[in-house]
Amino acid sequence: MLQYDNMVQVQKLGVVLEPTEHLFERLAVLNPGTWQEGNTTHMFYRALDEDHCSTVGYAKLEGPMNVVERWEKPILLGTHPYEHKGMEDPRIVKIENTFYLFYVAHDGKNAVTAYATSKDLRSFEKKGIISPKIAYREFDALNDELQLKDAYSFFASYYQEEAGIDVLLWHKDVFPFPRKIRGKYVLMHRILPDIQIAFCDNFEQLQQEEYWREELRKLPEHVILENKHWFESRSIGGGCTPIETDEGWVIIFHTVEARNEGRVYHACAALLDKENPLKVIGRLHEPLFSPTEEWEKEGFVSNVVFPTGTALFEDTLYVYYGAADARIAVASLSLSELLTEMKDPTKRHHGS
Repeated sequence: MLQYDNMVQVQKLGVVLEPTEHLFERLAVLNPGTWQEGNTTHMFYRALDEDHCSTVGYAKLEGPMNVVERWEKPILLGTHPYEHKGMEDPRIVKIENTFYLFYVAHDGKNAVTAYATSKDLRSFEKKGIISPKIAYREFDALNDELQLKDAYSFFASYYQEEAGIDVLLWHKDVFPFPRKIRGKYVLMHRILPDIQIAFCDNFEQLQQEEYWREELRKLPEHVILENKHWFESRSIGGGCTPIETDEGWVIIFHTVEARNEGRVYHACAALLDKENPLKVIGRLHEPLFSPTEEWEKEGFVSNVVFPTGTALFEDTLYVYYGAADARIAVASLSLSELLTEMKDPTKRHHGS
């Protein structure tokens, strides 16, 4: 088993959900968003059918691993042209009295983010796309002005070659912080290869093209985490929705290591200032955990741990993740140990 220079002890507890014989989730279940109420954890997960079309499934857990309810049909499925190929990787937060479920909407060409709202976690009202409706070719031209690193142009060229010259920004791993900060909603989002933050007055503002044009001009100063370590050589992206602690916002995110034999996805963590999330207080400089178990190394996409949900029971943090893009697994760790490790000034990687 791989060992890293982290004092955080991570225990992999195994698989929580596997695919079933139900048509909507025969191929895979993965990447769940979670919402915890006391001893109950509500899980909204990506379900993949044999036609590779994604919908959102639902399960309820009592305690960290005991599944007591699981729907036999999707709780959400694609009903609009922009999501006819699927609804992927849901994340859910509650802000004041409303639940917000953000998901990747795929039309077969473009991968953008949309959201839906709910009051009861049973019925949801779709609110539409909140991603910038801006083509990569236009964003790539803006790179010259912004002087972003070359990797931004690399991904622009990559997606234009894969999907066409008019493909929109590949805008995934998007979700809000669970409360306003300094009177603004705060959005974690990812334009490859880094993790960025955006601020808005309301979520409707995110549907305005001019808003995003202005935000993209601020992109260099709104990057909170760059890919720079060996285990994030290709890219990084958001994972679990932010966890508020007395020390700051705990961010569990994913990283992608580029290898000749294929990509390897790892989990990592960072700590952001409570009232200024653009300020990184600390972070891990080695993976939090990596694909080492059979259920993580072999699957629909091999060598993947993709963290997207959490539940906290006293000091034990349970991290739910997609394992090999085929099933949902869980790992546990001490939140206090993680905070101590991230804030330790002696822990650095290659002089960072």
